[in-house]
Amino acid sequence: MRSILICDDEPIIRMSLKNKLTELGFDEILECGDGEQAVRMALAKLPDVIILDVSMPKKDGIAAARQIRQSLTVPIILLTACYDADTVARARECGIGGFLAKPFREQDLWPTIELACAHAEAVELLKEQIEDLKEALENRKIVEKAKGILMQKQGLTEPEAFRKMQKLAMDKRKSMRRIAEAILLAEA
Repeated sequence: MRSILICDDEPIIRMSLKNKLTELGFDEILECGDGEQAVRMALAKLPDVIILDVSMPKKDGIAAARQIRQSLTVPIILLTACYDADTVARARECGIGGFLAKPFREQDLWPTIELACAHAEAVELLKEQIEDLKEALENRKIVEKAKGILMQKQGLTEPEAFRKMQKLAMDKRKSMRRIAEAILLAEA
């Protein structure tokens, strides 16, 4: 099914989590006891989900999550006994997908994992859509500039300039952006 990394400095918590995650059908359960190990293991093993304790030696869970999120888009869940405003704000800033309270209740584990995964997928989809929109906007700006040059230099109306670029794109089997870039290059 999926792989998961659990990182907590308390072996009893790791064992309890590992048993429940095995029952839930996880194929590979990686475990470690400090934040630095969590970062190394996450980057080396690429788990599908990560559960980090907030308070750990060497590097706390939020700092580890922030470092992991620089390279991976994996859903991360925090396991914590502290829900102060600062902890929640830090977690929100680095894209934490959920919280599990210590001591965790077994019935909370699966829904938290599912919601964190769904949230991570939704965020990635939105990021892709944003990139697509940015590219479309950039294409539109370049086409509009080139169209303006054609209108000015050749005395064409806006629809005529657009149609001319469109015909060139079809004839040369190039994108409108490529044709627009060629027009702008020729003008420069």
